Amino acid sequence: MQTSKKNEASHLGAIADLTIFLAIMFLVRIIHIEAIGFWGNALFRSFSTVGVATILLYYRGQSWKDLGLGRPDSFLKMLGMVAITLVGTIVTLMIFEIFINDLLFTSESSSKSDTRFDYLKGNISLFFSIIVFVWIESFLEELQDRGFSLNRFETVFSKVPFSTMLAVLFQAAIFGFRHSYDLSARSVTTGLIGLVFGMVYILTGRNLWPLIVAHIILNTISMAERL
Repeated sequence: MQTSKKNEASHLGAIADLTIFLAIMFLVRIIHIEAIGFWGNALFRSFSTVGVATILLYYRGQSWKDLGLGRPDSFLKMLGMVAITLVGTIVTLMIFEIFINDLLFTSESSSKSDTRFDYLKGNISLFFSIIVFVWIESFLEELQDRGFSLNRFETVFSKVPFSTMLAVLFQAAIFGFRHSYDLSARSVTTGLIGLVFGMVYILTGRNLWPLIVAHIILNTISMAERL
């Protein structure tokens, strides 16, 4: 009886936490401060969301260490998980591009490029001046999406079968939507990255560091391609 009440309280608490967390995540995106530019606004939004998540964790008697931010047991093992994450992501995106992309999207819509970073073209000094912000944003996104969001979704779905898989799917969908706010090739590919990262997070013992490193590598490559 006592265990049942504790589980019910945990379930309701997760619903409340997730509602507050997602509300803040999307509400802060309405705010745009022109003076601080794209990366300033991105970091402001992510720090705000992670800050709220940190408060909610503290209120529940938890910390980020409980969600996978603790020190890795083995550096070599962590590098292996980074490699698995990167290979899994690349293979998944290749499968999507070869077999699925043209079925879901027209060639015109799927070929549209993200022009937000066109200013980087040929500007190596600017690339190095913003890359640290890219790394910080990568770190914060892993805390938000794999660390907090996935775990809270898992508790919310704990009363239904396949709760962990549902949690992985939901956090991936939000991760993809949050990067384009539409159903496009870009949102789907980003969602697929979130799906692979979520699966690796679960299958490798819920350690965030390999995902953080893999996320940083992928974002660095993505930004370098724009030079």
